[in-house]
Amino acid sequence: MKIVILGAGQVGTTVATQLASESSNDITLVDTNAALLRELQEKLDIRTVAGLASYPSVLEAAGVDDADMLLAVTNSDEVNMVACQLAWKLFHTPVKIARLRAPEYQAIPAIFDEGYFRIDVVISPETLIQEYIARLVAYPGSLQVLDFAGGRVRLVGVRAFDGGPMVGQPIREIREHMPNVDTRVAAIFRRGQAIMPTGDTVIEPEDEVFFIAAREHIRAVMAELGRMERPYRRIMIAGGGNIGRGLAKALESRAQVKVIEHNPVNAKRLAEELREGIVLRGDATDEDLLRDENVEDMDLFLAVTNDDENNILSAMLAKRLGARKTMAIINRTVYVDLIEATAIDVVISPQLITVSALLAHVRRGEVTAAHSLRRGAAEAMEIIAVGDKLTSRVVGRRIEELKLPEGVTIGAIVRNEDEVLIAHHDTVIASDDHVILFLTDKRRVREVEQLFQVGFSFFG
Repeated sequence: MKIVILGAGQVGTTVATQLASESSNDITLVDTNAALLRELQEKLDIRTVAGLASYPSVLEAAGVDDADMLLAVTNSDEVNMVACQLAWKLFHTPVKIARLRAPEYQAIPAIFDEGYFRIDVVISPETLIQEYIARLVAYPGSLQVLDFAGGRVRLVGVRAFDGGPMVGQPIREIREHMPNVDTRVAAIFRRGQAIMPTGDTVIEPEDEVFFIAAREHIRAVMAELGRMERPYRRIMIAGGGNIGRGLAKALESRAQVKVIEHNPVNAKRLAEELREGIVLRGDATDEDLLRDENVEDMDLFLAVTNDDENNILSAMLAKRLGARKTMAIINRTVYVDLIEATAIDVVISPQLITVSALLAHVRRGEVTAAHSLRRGAAEAMEIIAVGDKLTSRVVGRRIEELKLPEGVTIGAIVRNEDEVLIAHHDTVIASDDHVILFLTDKRRVREVEQLFQVGFSFFG
């Protein structure tokens, strides 16, 4: 695909890096920072164009006139909107995706239709992050929770702990422990390295275990693989901006919520909007404030301000003072690497969450969902099997017959929209099945796409 990316910030750079690693893509990156573009061009096999992304001349220089897709992810909503409109009116670009932060624009969906700003897909980072964190809150102890097939199937990452029911046991014994629950361990990451699980693989303490199961079975499987933790009943949120406000509203009906907001105007507005939650005006890194507000009694401390350093410091301080669990939004990858083994339990990467939302639209074929994992090294995909046994390499065949690329496993299949089948070696894939795959090496994405493509007379 020929893809033009507008904006070389965290999201634009992450998307360009991931897509450039797939040899089939032709990537052009546009930004006003010429020095940054030169640096990226040296590291990545991409074209770059320096200039303001909303200028027609810049779009033309970037090759928007024959691009398959435009990804507008600059830091300006207005630049993204104008660029998409010009790409449609002047160059007839088929697919235009824009990242928009301001909720005021999204309050009227009609403005993105033809006649206004013609944008095919609108990505709202704040909404995506709120939904992501809400899933983590729903499953205490989870490291990552991803939805597939409209939420009927979930992929969950947990950290195995010493003394857990399945720790020290081979994976095949999960079925003996839970005869009425079907699940599959899709991947294990041990000391940063991916392990392709087999029935004989033994789970070790501190393993990151990714398993897939029907939504109603998630809690039962978590209890076997990790520590079944009690629900988060007392939650403290550092940051009352768009993300903090949205989370507070969503959580206040099922938990005691306290929000710390430094800006007096934002604090006052949020206090008026919340029904039960408490808003505190102050600094989340103020140790006296945290002690006064009994942070040691908190089940969860969420640091969601716009400042990475503030989030890191407040979350680490809250943990030291006794908060049960801490989560922090961190944008800069270098910070994620530094604090991975510190007191922060879950690090949330906004750019990877946003990139995951973009990937489903960038992938070829019948891909309906894609999630970037392990900071972009791995990926989970949902792809629809189409065709029949004559035209497809997968339809009508048992999973053990498929020539899956190395490091790729099929975790589950959703059939007829509501039937969830956990994948086993003798499971037969039918046409229109939603197949959920886990790739420990995302460089295999193109091979998976090719495997599911329909062709003429694929005899098996």
